[in-house]
Amino acid sequence: MRQNLRQVFVSVRAFLVFTIVLCVLYPAAVYVVAQLGFKDKANGSIVQVDGHPAGSSRLAQDFVDPKYFAPRPSAAGVGYDANGYDASASGGSNAGPTSDKLLSTCLPVPQLDNTGAAVTDADGNPVNETNPDGSLVCNPATVPQRITAYRAANGLADDAMVPVDAVTASFSGLDPDISVANARIQANRVARTRGLSVDQVNHLVDHYTEGRSLGFLGEPGVNVVELNLALDRAGGS
Repeated sequence: MRQNLRQVFVSVRAFLVFTIVLCVLYPAAVYVVAQLGFKDKANGSIVQVDGHPAGSSRLAQDFVDPKYFAPRPSAAGVGYDANGYDASASGGSNAGPTSDKLLSTCLPVPQLDNTGAAVTDADGNPVNETNPDGSLVCNPATVPQRITAYRAANGLADDAMVPVDAVTASFSGLDPDISVANARIQANRVARTRGLSVDQVNHLVDHYTEGRSLGFLGEPGVNVVELNLALDRAGGS
């Protein structure tokens, strides 16, 4: 009996020690170090506008107005055929390299009823959305459709090369950066829309270009959130 009690006391003491060390002291040490050395990053890299949070410089947002730089496409939280950018559900499309969701020139959009279920005809075949002229509505999230939309938005020729990051989602769906090549192409549209010179816009692109991680990993990238907020501060329509 005494031996059993001794083992119980040892277990209780070990439980209390590990609880204090791992659940109190260690988290407290991590918190203090983070706040002292990396406060901005530890608190979410929140960007303030007029004293109010406007987002995080580490998370992509969807900028659709042509006066802003567009981020990478996103499949975070909503699947490959919707808008994405759900910071609470980071993730990619998980589509394989031969998937129709990536390669189809026109992936039809299924018609849904009020409950969200797919509509079928009398023979049980799926009914797809159509345009007023009767043509099929194509899923805008396929790479060919994104290429077409990117060229149209930026005034490029039908055979112009398009940066890969402009038409593919990142693994997280929330990558805050775009490539320098992507930013240079978009700079012309942004400058024209805002009534600024291309040199002014490219100067901001240079300022918000971040180098390779650790100096040698990956490629330089341009932070879209910070760049777009800087554009608002610079003026223009």
